[in-house]
Amino acid sequence: MHHFKGIPITNEEFCTLSPQNVFFRECDRQEVDTAAHRNRHILFRRSVTLKRFATATAYLSADDHYLLYVNGIFVAEGPAPAYHTRQNYNTVDLTPYLHSGDNLIAVHTYYQGLINRVWQSGDNRHFFLFDLEVDGKTVLVSDESFRTAPHTAYRAIGITGYDTDFLEEYDANAPEVGFESPDYNDSAWEYAKAATAFDQILFPQATEMLSYDRIAPLTAVRDGQRLQVDFGATYAGRLWVKVSGKGHSLVTVRLGEELNADQSVRYKLRANCCYEEAFRLKTGETVYAPYLYRAFRYAELLLPEDAEVDEILLLAQHYPFTAKTPIKPAYRDEPALVGLYQLCLHTLKYGVQDAPLDCLEREKGFYLGDGCYTSLAHMLVTGKDAMVRKLIDDAFASAFITDTLMCCLNASFMQEIAEFPLILCRLVLWHYRYTGDLDYLKTNYPKVTALLDAYRRDYERNHLLQNLDKWCVVEWPPNFRHGYDVDLTSGKVCREAHTVMNAYYIHAIRAANAMAAILSQPVYRDESPLIAAFTDAFYLPERLAFRDSTESSHTSFLSGLFAYAFSLCQDADAEREILGRIREEKVSSVSLFGAFVMLEGLVRHHEGALVREMLLDRGAWLRMLREDATTTFESWGKDTKWNTSLFHTTFSYAAVFLADVDLETLFP
Repeated sequence: MHHFKGIPITNEEFCTLSPQNVFFRECDRQEVDTAAHRNRHILFRRSVTLKRFATATAYLSADDHYLLYVNGIFVAEGPAPAYHTRQNYNTVDLTPYLHSGDNLIAVHTYYQGLINRVWQSGDNRHFFLFDLEVDGKTVLVSDESFRTAPHTAYRAIGITGYDTDFLEEYDANAPEVGFESPDYNDSAWEYAKAATAFDQILFPQATEMLSYDRIAPLTAVRDGQRLQVDFGATYAGRLWVKVSGKGHSLVTVRLGEELNADQSVRYKLRANCCYEEAFRLKTGETVYAPYLYRAFRYAELLLPEDAEVDEILLLAQHYPFTAKTPIKPAYRDEPALVGLYQLCLHTLKYGVQDAPLDCLEREKGFYLGDGCYTSLAHMLVTGKDAMVRKLIDDAFASAFITDTLMCCLNASFMQEIAEFPLILCRLVLWHYRYTGDLDYLKTNYPKVTALLDAYRRDYERNHLLQNLDKWCVVEWPPNFRHGYDVDLTSGKVCREAHTVMNAYYIHAIRAANAMAAILSQPVYRDESPLIAAFTDAFYLPERLAFRDSTESSHTSFLSGLFAYAFSLCQDADAEREILGRIREEKVSSVSLFGAFVMLEGLVRHHEGALVREMLLDRGAWLRMLREDATTTFESWGKDTKWNTSLFHTTFSYAAVFLADVDLETLFP
């Protein structure tokens, strides 16, 4: 833990603002007015003179985000999003970037000010904090000697996604352009102000910082004033382009994941994002790169007649990634499965940023349920558990909002989904079974039982969960619910006890009991009364099926699937009946949440051949590949959802079942 000597600094606009509360239960939804402070690009600069040295280390943080430059060179960005109760700070080795003599530290911070799934923003909190240590001695700290100015090159021209990003027009003629250069003159800038209302609690960021790849175009074709570029696959990153032309001429930039029928770039994405922005040239040479990443494969530039593109790249960003686990030997002779594994690896590499995000366009959100499966796949493929630990730690950190936990983590958008914390309980156990980390299990077991106790307190009646004031998603999108006969309206209390929710609950309690046994502690809770209540409430022996709820006689495929997958069938004939339905319906008949549970259940029941058959279902992942996917989709096909994300990391969990790991130990 680093103890900062610097003070948090900001500018005149933010220095006296009091934090605005953005936290509440979703069922108590409140409107938060954020209009006064939005889309603020705030710069800081300070020079430092050094003698000869051996090592130099920076400790820094910012809210919402920073880009760090040293002597004109981009070094790092961060921190990973977090709640203000666990604000991350970064440790960065600056030894390669500093030298004897005068050095320039320049930082581009950003306060977005929107209520969304990306950051905890809209809360009036902005600051920059910095310490520089050289050979173990502090030589520079953030204080009111830093110069600051707004970066006026950025002008908002719209908002895209679910209030995810500001679309911007960048003006290369703005006076702050080149602020990162040591010879830039900042004498007209104001001095920074102390952030007097600073209340963040600082923690060292437990995960690594982002890495970057320079992706060259696969093709680049200019036709008149239009330049179209294909980077060969979809990535998360920034378009970087160098253009020569007349000052103040406008270049329109369109990005997309696919092409329209006329082969133009589809910049109005299926995921309800519009990726059309612009930049104005300065006389001579202009370098353009937006502040934040986009998800795209194709770029289209509409250029002034006399402008020339000198260089163009995609600067892809991702969490450090090395795939260490090969595909299972039994799958290596099947080209379709090898291709699917490669699809998952590319998705995991570029979809996991500083958190296991769900989609990289529409929300850029850290969803608890989606993230459980994505981080598990990431751990099994890389052999590293940092993303699983981040998810577990950040999920439990949301308990200050509600002890039954939030759905969107480290964000100011308040959403709760009932199943997701129960999936988390299973992830804690999966982490132990894979890593054997007993100390981490000891840390999390009390948190798991406290969570389950909160569910019992608020929702359990007569051994069944009911009256849930969290959204029960069951399956997503809804057209894959097989007519599940329960009112699952978001924002409405789900009063009836229903099968899928109670199956998750019992399985989470089983996971807690397994943890207790590993830790040589008394059983957390006797499962048998809950299983008996589940059977009495939902099982229809005359039909060898499970009804959807206590208020319905409808028996959907999902109800039977979850009972089978979580070993809640007390009747062998019913198990055989449900297994027959699985063979008939196939994995493509369900979606994001049913598909994982189906495959997990087949592993649990030693149906390895059927797992392979499901992975080869032509309507599932292989459909994505037929539709030219380079990253996994949000649903099986481009047209199977009204706003399909074509870069949705969750379905990369196919890698869990493809990787050469012992799944029967993971899912006994």
